[in-house]
Amino acid sequence: MKDYSGRAWIAIGLGAVLLLLSLVSLWPTNRGIVRMLDFVREPSIYLAAAIGVLALLFAGRGRAIAVLLLVGASAINLARLWPYTFLAAAQVPLPDEVDGMSCAKVLSLNVLQSNDRYQRTADLIEQVDPDIVLLMETNRQWLDALEPQLSRYGYRLERPLDNTYGMIFATRLDVDRAEMVSITDRNTPTLYATLRTADGARFEVVGLHPRPPLPGQSTARRDAIIARAGAETPDRLGNVLAIGDFNDVPWSRTTENFRETGGYLDPRAGRGSYATFPANLVTLGWPLDQIMVKEGVKVESLDIGPDVGSDHLPLLAKVCVDPMSQGGGLPADARIVPETGGE
Repeated sequence: MKDYSGRAWIAIGLGAVLLLLSLVSLWPTNRGIVRMLDFVREPSIYLAAAIGVLALLFAGRGRAIAVLLLVGASAINLARLWPYTFLAAAQVPLPDEVDGMSCAKVLSLNVLQSNDRYQRTADLIEQVDPDIVLLMETNRQWLDALEPQLSRYGYRLERPLDNTYGMIFATRLDVDRAEMVSITDRNTPTLYATLRTADGARFEVVGLHPRPPLPGQSTARRDAIIARAGAETPDRLGNVLAIGDFNDVPWSRTTENFRETGGYLDPRAGRGSYATFPANLVTLGWPLDQIMVKEGVKVESLDIGPDVGSDHLPLLAKVCVDPMSQGGGLPADARIVPETGGE
């Protein structure tokens, strides 16, 4: 080993670091700095591949050790990413069988509060003409700028904030109830809405934009609250659509727990990650904007929209509900308000 070149030692060292980080990422801990490693799984695979090629070309003796370390790191990360590759089994048929169902177009977008190119988002709403709109990071300026488009919706619920966690919800479907509560954190609204299609099919919409995990902080409380936010919907219907900027990747333990606790399926599984962030580099980016469904909610189409000046790309979907499936739950005049984090 003493005869290895400096380039070989560099490749071995980088491979060892990537393997160590991959192993640490499997540690079942709530430490934020460890949980954040979920965000770099996909870029780590690309980095390992690039280092591996360079090692094979230039490292000389010792390259086999470097490549072995890099393959080990990539295998660990790929195992976690596997459900979101094209080789994995799909959780939701796409397009699903929706004959005879009532369908609605959905637009979910983190607009980026500091983004002042309001017209591009306005044009997107005009072009897509969604039946359900969820906009995040919206302050008063955004609300005023989009007034011409939002005014066309029969129902609107708005909570403009200047802390990058404002939210706007608008729909042309009938609304049995809708509210925004601070369940995940103070001044961080979560949307709960029970909607009714023209033929009477009911389903609930959960709109989430929780704060991200941070180094030095435990994620235990955050994970539990996010999971509860999806599982304990006010009307407790079986038909639920969950959307929003989760500030998390779908293969993380947090989002995995959200799916399992609430009984959700992910239409992206088996089709790729549908990365939405950062908008100008999604090839190496992350799928922070989520869409999940359960029971009678079907997905006819799912797409990533164009760049509108935000650091996120829009998530576009067409979802359908079986009119024969009322989703069970409580009567429309009942009221269950999730425990809030305070105002």
